[in-house]
Amino acid sequence: MLKSVILTAGVAAATALSALPAIAQEKTEFRVAWSIYVGWMPWGYLEDSGIMDKWAEKYGIDVEIVQINDYIESINQYTAGAFDGVSATNMDTLSIPAGGGVDTTALIVGDYSNGNDAVILKGEGGLADLAGKPVHLVELSVSHYLLARGLDSVGLSEADLDGVINTSDADMIAAYATDDVQAVVTWNPLVSSILEEPGANKVYDSADIPGEIIDIMWVNTEVLAANPDFGKALTGAWYEVMGLMAAGDEAALTAMAEASGTDLAGYKAQLESTEMFYDPADAVAFTSSDALKETMVNVAAFLFDKGILGEGAPSPDFVGVAYPDGSITGDPANVKLRYDTTYMQMAADGAL
Repeated sequence: MLKSVILTAGVAAATALSALPAIAQEKTEFRVAWSIYVGWMPWGYLEDSGIMDKWAEKYGIDVEIVQINDYIESINQYTAGAFDGVSATNMDTLSIPAGGGVDTTALIVGDYSNGNDAVILKGEGGLADLAGKPVHLVELSVSHYLLARGLDSVGLSEADLDGVINTSDADMIAAYATDDVQAVVTWNPLVSSILEEPGANKVYDSADIPGEIIDIMWVNTEVLAANPDFGKALTGAWYEVMGLMAAGDEAALTAMAEASGTDLAGYKAQLESTEMFYDPADAVAFTSSDALKETMVNVAAFLFDKGILGEGAPSPDFVGVAYPDGSITGDPANVKLRYDTTYMQMAADGAL
């Protein structure tokens, strides 16, 4: 049940409009950051294949898509203003840019993790057997959130563990190989690699909380408002690649597989645990659902509990989150995260 305030559509729309930031400057050059993950590999393919250049040229702009090796660093750089957009989850965007005061809009809701994020135990046992063990993960990331949801499902909490050990995604596979690591929580392609090890035992994954870990291309709200062609070009290019993937284009899929460090079969296996929204109409429907509001309330509660919802956040309602129907969860006077279906709907309508 939603514990945040959801305003009526009319009041919320007026509130959201009044809360919109000052319009940024029009410009013609844009930079977008992305990092390695099954659902974000299309961004690298967009850059390498020339599809992004084609769509940017259509709208008379230039869009550079830049790979950042460290996921959290990519979000930090976006938050600092080095990029106009970034691929990130709903949770990490709420905590870092939105919690830090950067007004951010979900331009393209690309997929949700449906098994790509997993809790892995060395040896036999189940989720409850994490009690008394240390767990390695990227602290305060979606892995931490997945662990919290999993522990709650078996009546445990983080206090029942022998600590959470902060481990970067770049070091996760090497850490798992050491004798003192008993459990990890991470995401693909790392999950697939670790599960190849003898005795690796997946005890919980994101398929157990479908629709909660969402992978999105976020853009600066001010930049998008001043430069709608930026949104059109990005969205048009993205759904061209979604069409190729949905059709099983082996050249495109192989390129993405190799860029992520696997082969075609490995990448297809990762896609099987990813609910990709190949059809923009499906992305619009998901983004417009009441379930998304409940998810964001749960995420805000988790972030507040961990002290990372924003500096000095007085409650889980610190950051306002606006939705396509005009409703808002959180503080309507501090809307910094926006779910907008405008450009995805254009794609669905063939209007790009």
